[in-house]
Amino acid sequence: MARNTPKSCRNQVMYSIFVRNHSREGTFEAVHRDLERIRALGADILWFMPIHPIGRRERKGSVGSPYAIADYRAVNPDYGTVEDFRRLVEDIHRLGMRCIIDVVYNHTAPDSWLAQHHPEWFYHRADGSFGNHIGEWTDIIDLDYTNPGLWDYQIETLRYWASMVDGFRCDVAPLVPLDFWLRARAEVETVRPGCLWLSESVEPEFICAAREQGITALSDSEIYQAFDVCYDHDVYPFYWDYLEGKIPLSRYAEALNLQEALYPENYVKLRFLENHDRLRAAAVIPNEAALDNWTAFLYFQKGMTLLYGGQERSCPHLPRLFERDPIDWSAGPDRTEQLRRLYQLKQHPLLTDSAYRVEALSGDILRAVHRRGERQLTGIFSLRGAFGPVEVEAPDGVYPNLADGGSVEVRFGRVSCPGRPVIFESPRL
Repeated sequence: MARNTPKSCRNQVMYSIFVRNHSREGTFEAVHRDLERIRALGADILWFMPIHPIGRRERKGSVGSPYAIADYRAVNPDYGTVEDFRRLVEDIHRLGMRCIIDVVYNHTAPDSWLAQHHPEWFYHRADGSFGNHIGEWTDIIDLDYTNPGLWDYQIETLRYWASMVDGFRCDVAPLVPLDFWLRARAEVETVRPGCLWLSESVEPEFICAAREQGITALSDSEIYQAFDVCYDHDVYPFYWDYLEGKIPLSRYAEALNLQEALYPENYVKLRFLENHDRLRAAAVIPNEAALDNWTAFLYFQKGMTLLYGGQERSCPHLPRLFERDPIDWSAGPDRTEQLRRLYQLKQHPLLTDSAYRVEALSGDILRAVHRRGERQLTGIFSLRGAFGPVEVEAPDGVYPNLADGGSVEVRFGRVSCPGRPVIFESPRL
């Protein structure tokens, strides 16, 4: 892993914004008006999905995918100007938050500035035409990182944006050579010391399929050499298979525990229930009590928490990538108060540095524990909203329930699980 990645990243919450659909206006100014609410929700980092102009050739939908970028060094005029964005970032900083932007360096739109001015920097098919390695991505063409000039241009672009923002979320980063990311990190550090690097790492199946075709596909162990944080796509398939009833909860717990042994001691995973590529949590977990528990577990996990804009209002509809599709901010129950309380929990020192273990119990209950020294933080999450007694390794007594402000009684080594999240700090036995 990046050796200077601070474990305090595990205490932070990232909030993802798709400018086009965050508001009916779809502008930087509309986001600007929402900053104080987002900060009060409990957010440390704002991640903006791509803010650049979108290509027109092979465009999907009426307005196109933000990941089919036409010019890395400009902003989408539908959102505003570079100066509008600069002012937005200044106010993000004024409110004590950091700002990161999406970096899409595997590919560009077919009619991008780079494709027009440096066609030699792209992958070409046998007939000499532009192409890409992932067939379903029909609105983009792949870059070819065997060209040193491309490296210089891309890194200079990162240095330009790093003069404004605090980091980068790198789209399908495993498809770009590791040596490029290592050099980019080193050079950007001279412009933005402490720059945050988040990798959209990919599922193990994707890695294997890509390698079978001779395509660069970095594992998480490789990605962690250059990045501070990476997606938890290594365990996401287990989460999804459990929700669909294909595997028992124990398989998901086992996958989480394996991370503790696989990765460096200071590893940071981006934990999420939803993002712009996945169905909304409120759509796949319609039971309100179950969603309460999953949300609390999201914050309790070892790693950085991700919220996707609209998640705080239990929005069930996933905004479309290729159309204007503004979030319906009145769609579902307001989770603001729960998220604010969980944000306070997220600052707990045992969530910064601990030995972490998760166990699946009968009744679809997860029991998770962070331990360090003589203290421990225990979480009990009833993922079907069921009631029941749960054994815990804690001294008998009454403790504050950090999940809801109530209390927890441990009696004869057991806690009554009320169907709602239970989180408490205690001495270790």
